[in-house]
Amino acid sequence: SPPPLVSEPQAHVLDAALPPQVEGSHTPVVVEDDRELIREGDRTLLIIEDDLKFARIMVQMAREKGFKALVATRGDSGLSMAHEYQPDAITLDIQLPVVDGWSVLDRLKRNPRTRHIPVHIISVMDKHLGNTQGAFGYLTKPVSKEGLERVFGQLSRFLERRERRLLVIEDDDVQRSSLTQLLSDGGDVVVTAVASGQEALQKLEENEYDCLVIDLLLPDMDGIKLVEEVKTQQRFRDLPIVVYTGRELTPKDEARLRRYTGSVILKSGAKSPDQLLSDTALFLHRLDENLPPRARAALAQRNDQDAPLAGKKVLLVDDDMRNIFALTSVLENHSMQVVFAENGRAAIEMLGHNPDVDVVLMDVMMPEMDGYETMRAIRKDAKYASLPIIAVTAKALKDDREKCMAAGASDYLPKPVDTDKLLELVRLWVSA
Repeated sequence: SPPPLVSEPQAHVLDAALPPQVEGSHTPVVVEDDRELIREGDRTLLIIEDDLKFARIMVQMAREKGFKALVATRGDSGLSMAHEYQPDAITLDIQLPVVDGWSVLDRLKRNPRTRHIPVHIISVMDKHLGNTQGAFGYLTKPVSKEGLERVFGQLSRFLERRERRLLVIEDDDVQRSSLTQLLSDGGDVVVTAVASGQEALQKLEENEYDCLVIDLLLPDMDGIKLVEEVKTQQRFRDLPIVVYTGRELTPKDEARLRRYTGSVILKSGAKSPDQLLSDTALFLHRLDENLPPRARAALAQRNDQDAPLAGKKVLLVDDDMRNIFALTSVLENHSMQVVFAENGRAAIEMLGHNPDVDVVLMDVMMPEMDGYETMRAIRKDAKYASLPIIAVTAKALKDDREKCMAAGASDYLPKPVDTDKLLELVRLWVSA
């Protein structure tokens, strides 16, 4: 009898996919990496980069710096590999096929499984959006060897330290004490708190910090000037700053601050402490398991507001109606719209009638036109080039997975389907 479709939640560990075929080529493009050589305890770097020559340089350098290297040449396969492999760090290009780098970063930072992973952007695009979205750093191409040395040095130092370092600049004694308590809860963050701009600059000379929280009303200097003084120094360009202030901001003040930070929180807001918790957790790359309940709830709320499943449309393709009913009830409980098809041809027709489908769940084992053939047919149509397709298969075998990805799947889910994992994957793929 076929395996049950829905099981109690349990962890599934799978090998990551080879990069799928690049449009227009008949053979998968593979940059040789270390995916077969990774052992427990290895430090891993995922390189998401479609320039094969540069990807090979990055692999070589990663190995020299003590990392095992993984390579994805498309945004969607990069996301899938990050999810499965849980690398220690990621380097990310922005101009990628299928899913661009900003969407990849956004999805990585929404997902509790991958949110803590430091992502260093290396791109020709000279934009500093990354810092506001939780990127670890930004390097503009063309890069020098020194530039890459700096990236690897930053990542290695960060990964070697178990605790995260936060510098709080707040002149009010009571608030400074309560902020220290709030932000150090969980035991993984060491908070240094000072009362003036000068003390802050002194601390920055003495230690390396992962994030700054700055009040703009300081006794010895204007807080906006302090932000500018720190962020215009090359060594602090990637240092995230959260502005947490009681000062009313003029549009001009806001414009000055937005050049250097995407996080400006007014203390007067009812949810300000929770927003401060979630923003600092993101910028400090805190592991989900280390977060105290309040911080986890704040991040979940941030994600729920940003990327709800409600209203998203799923196309379920399966020849067994019991499976369709079981999955439909799970998805509809999260207010998703479900349309279904019992075979591959019906699926292609259904897509034609429902151009607003957000994600496809594709059973692989179907009579006549199986899931592989159906995915290949869907991918032939340019308008479905970036439609997320999650392949559902009875076999959690590596060859099976690679076959799915080569046929055009964005991701992969083995039966019996773990409902938590299903929702996590659907959330991941519909949230860009």
